[in-house]
Amino acid sequence: MERPKRLPPDPRTEFAVVEPTIYATDAAFIASVNQELRKIPRGQRDILLFVHGYNNTTSDAVLRLAQFVEDSGFQGVPILFDWASAASLTRYVYDLNSALIARQRFPEISAIMARTNAEGYDVFAHSMGAFLTMEAMKDAAQTGRFNAAGRLQTIILASPDIDKDLFRSQLEQIDTKFDRFFVLLSEDDSALNISRRIAGGVPRVGASNIDELAALGVIAIDLSKIGNSSSGSHSKFAGSPEVVQLIGNGLNDNSRFDRSQRATQLDEIIGGIPVSIAFQ
Repeated sequence: MERPKRLPPDPRTEFAVVEPTIYATDAAFIASVNQELRKIPRGQRDILLFVHGYNNTTSDAVLRLAQFVEDSGFQGVPILFDWASAASLTRYVYDLNSALIARQRFPEISAIMARTNAEGYDVFAHSMGAFLTMEAMKDAAQTGRFNAAGRLQTIILASPDIDKDLFRSQLEQIDTKFDRFFVLLSEDDSALNISRRIAGGVPRVGASNIDELAALGVIAIDLSKIGNSSSGSHSKFAGSPEVVQLIGNGLNDNSRFDRSQRATQLDEIIGGIPVSIAFQ
C-alpha cells in the first residue's frame, strides 16, 4: 500500500484514513454495526474481528484490514481490535507487553459483539495478535465464557508469533474440537525467524512443522510454496492474491465441517491453490 510521505495525502495515488467517526458510547457503536448488517442478506450477516500484529500503527492496521476485506470479498462487517504497538522493529518486547495488557479488553469487545444482530463471528489474528488472541481465549475458557453465545464460526491465526510449547498449553485449555480452527504457517517466514532468535531459539508456531501443528487439533495450512506476496513472507494473508482468495473462500463458507468429509470440503475451499494442509 502506497502511504503518503507528507500531508495531506493525495487520494489519487496514496492510501489514507479519512473522516474517522468516534462513537461516544457502546450503544452508538452497536447501532452503527447493526445498520451495516442490515445491508447484508440474511445468512451472511457476520462480523470479522481482526487483530493486527507487531510493528503496526493504527492507520496501518485499518488500511490493511480494509485492503483485505476488499480483495478477499468478505461479505460481512469487519471490526478491528487495535492494541498499542510501538510500531517499531526494535520495540519487540514493548509490543509483547502491550499485547498482554490488551488481552484484558477482549471480554469487552466480545460483549459488544454479542449485543449486535450478527448471525456469527469470525476471528482473524496476525502475528503477535495471534498470541494476544490465544491468551484472551484461554482466559475466557477458564471462566466459562469461551464461545458462550455459540456464534463463533471460524478462528484463523496467520503467521502466529507464539512459542510452540506455549501454544500447546493454550490449546489444552480451550475447545480444540472446534472444527474451523485454522493456522496459516510458512517455513520461509523471515520475521518469525528473527522472533525465534529473540526468544532464544524457541520455534514459533507460524514457522513450525505442519504435521506437528495438526496433531494439536488445528487445521494447519502451509503457505511455503506461495512466493508472490507483495507484503513479504510474514504477511502472505494480505500480500498474495492466492492466499487472500483462500481466506475469503473459507470465511464466506461458514458451514460446519463434517469430520468424515473434511478433506473434500477443504479441497473445495482451497480450490487448487498450491498449499499443503494437515489435520487430525
